[in-house]
Amino acid sequence: MDSAEAVLKEVLIILDMIDPCMETERVVSSFHMTVMLYKGNYEGYRACNTGFHDLQHAIDTFMAMARLLHGAILEENTLTADDIALGLITALLHDTGYIQEGHDKAGTGAKYTAMHVQRSMDFLKRHSRMYQLSEAEVIAGKKIILCTDLSVGLDTVSFPSPKTELLGKMLGTADLLAQMADRNYLEKILLLFYEFREARVGDYKDELDLLKKTVGFYEFIAMRLKEALDETTRFMPLHFISRWHIQTDLYQEAIDKQKQYLKQLLADPKPDLFRHLRRGKIVESIRKTYKDNL
Repeated sequence: MDSAEAVLKEVLIILDMIDPCMETERVVSSFHMTVMLYKGNYEGYRACNTGFHDLQHAIDTFMAMARLLHGAILEENTLTADDIALGLITALLHDTGYIQEGHDKAGTGAKYTAMHVQRSMDFLKRHSRMYQLSEAEVIAGKKIILCTDLSVGLDTVSFPSPKTELLGKMLGTADLLAQMADRNYLEKILLLFYEFREARVGDYKDELDLLKKTVGFYEFIAMRLKEALDETTRFMPLHFISRWHIQTDLYQEAIDKQKQYLKQLLADPKPDLFRHLRRGKIVESIRKTYKDNL
C-alpha cells in the first residue's frame, strides 16, 4: 500500500476483473497527474505538506474506492466505465483542497481544513480538462466529493442522478475506511492534532485529548457508514471473496484492531503516547517538526 505504482497495478487488475475491455487510460493518466501534484511537480502548486491528508491517504482512498466499485458490480449495480472512472478520479482528488498554490507560502495546507472540501471541488472544476472530465462529470464529481464532508447531511444534497448518489456514498465510505484501516492510523492522529491546531479547528488540548475523543469518533463513523452512507461497506466483502477468496472484510478487521489497541492504551491513566505509537517513524517526524511542543 505504500507503493503508488503497486496500488495502481492492483487497481488495474480490479478493473480488468470488472471488464477486460474497459478503457483505463483516463484513470492511469489521472493517477499519475495526482501523484505529480502531491509531490510538487504540478505547475502552479506546492508539494503536499500535510502529514495526515497526504499522498498515502489519496492512494489508499483510490484503492478502497476501486474495491467498493468492484463489489458494487458484483452486487449487480449498473455502473458504466465512465461511472467507474469518475468514481476513481474523485477518489484521487477528494483532498486536493489541502494543497497550496505556488504563491501561497504561509503555513501549510492544514490551514484550509475547514474549507478543504470546497477547495477540492474547485480544483476538480478548474482542472477538468487535464483530467478529461466532461461538464456533466464535473457537476456530478463535485457532488461526489461533497459526500466526504462529515458536516454535511447527505439527505440535504441534491444529486443529479441516483448513480451519482451511489458513487458519492461509496467515496464517503472509501475515504473513512482508507484512513481508519491504515496501519498507522493512531500514529497519524498525532499529526492530525497539529493540522487541527493550525486550522484552529476543535478545542483539543493536546494529542492525548484528540486520541481520547477518537474513541467516540469510532461510534460516530460506524453510525454514518450504516445510515448516511447506506451501508455501502457491504460491497467490500464481495470484492475480497472474488479477488482473494477471503471471507473477511479486512478493512473492518483492521479498524476493530486499531480501536481495541486505542482503548488498551487509554486504560493507562498516564499513557506514554510516544512510546506506544511507533509505527511509520511518525513520532520521529513529529519530534523533529514540533520539537518545541514536546
